[in-house]
Amino acid sequence: MNKGICLVTGGAGFIGGHITSMLEKEFEKVIIVDNMHEQIHKSKERPSNLLSTTEFIIGDICNQDMWDQLLLNHKPSVIIHLAAETGTGQSLTESTRHGQVNVVGTTQMLDALIRNDAIPAKILLTSSRAVYGEGKWLHENGSEFYPGQRTREQLENAEWDFTKSTYLPLSNSRNFPMPSSIYGATKLTQEYLISSWCKSYGVDQTILRLQNVYGPGQSLINSYTGIVSLFIRIAKEKKSIPLYEDGKMLRDFVYIGDVANAIYAVLVAEHANGKVFDIGSGYGTTIKEVAEIIASRYGAPIPTVCGMYRNGDVRHASCDITDSIEYLDWAPQVTLQKGLNLLCNWIDKELDKPSLSTV
Repeated sequence: MNKGICLVTGGAGFIGGHITSMLEKEFEKVIIVDNMHEQIHKSKERPSNLLSTTEFIIGDICNQDMWDQLLLNHKPSVIIHLAAETGTGQSLTESTRHGQVNVVGTTQMLDALIRNDAIPAKILLTSSRAVYGEGKWLHENGSEFYPGQRTREQLENAEWDFTKSTYLPLSNSRNFPMPSSIYGATKLTQEYLISSWCKSYGVDQTILRLQNVYGPGQSLINSYTGIVSLFIRIAKEKKSIPLYEDGKMLRDFVYIGDVANAIYAVLVAEHANGKVFDIGSGYGTTIKEVAEIIASRYGAPIPTVCGMYRNGDVRHASCDITDSIEYLDWAPQVTLQKGLNLLCNWIDKELDKPSLSTV
């Protein structure tokens, strides 16, 4: 492991908060840069979960001057690029914001590294399963095909699935990326930018395509942070959780601790350079099943199918993690039931705090 400087963009967020302690054990210095956006953070104060030895910089990755000032004094040997605007639905109405942060923010970083003679040894990018879009499906006649994005007409007619076909789990080795959202398109662009730049300058690079990450530490004030925490909030109020479409959409929910361990595994792996890894639990669960588990815990009414839909959402998303397990010294350890219990316990405690009780 390189004992130099590790720079984590977006490091004050959900994932960053879970990897800092790991990084502190492996690097001489860890630097976090984050803009502390109000959609995620209630204040711009230093996050309490950061170790005192971690350097914390409030900065915008789209800002050229911020990069020049940072790289003037620090030359990172490893960069973990977490900073990104997320949210499938939000990206349709704020596409400029997503493009600015995810695309321009990445190019600003790359240009600054050259400008300041600070080329690192490795860049690790956390990407998203959103780059796959609807993925690949299997027709009843045995042929595989890419159905592409569902149209507004299909959704309005409640044609949720693709007829006479079955969904196939996502895998980098078997799927072409075909994003069906602005968010997914910007994340795929990030991948291309990082990959081409790193190959040009001889920099090791690895990309992790994350499935639906959940667990303690999720922002409770961000409406785009994920459906699991939203379901918990609804169930705690003894309300019926509304299920979009028919509630049978598949998602691969992966616990935050398993994601943090995957990032660490990539950092120490000697053969991860240039590869793309799918990081998930390895199995799909319907939204309805997750909602029912949460409703049962809080004694809430059974979830109700509302028939609504969200533009840009894919029908199913789960992944095959065979390659990730084979190439990395990693495998998911936390079951969905255990992970949901841990998240519920954490949210219960957080909502008892006066600062969040009215959020």
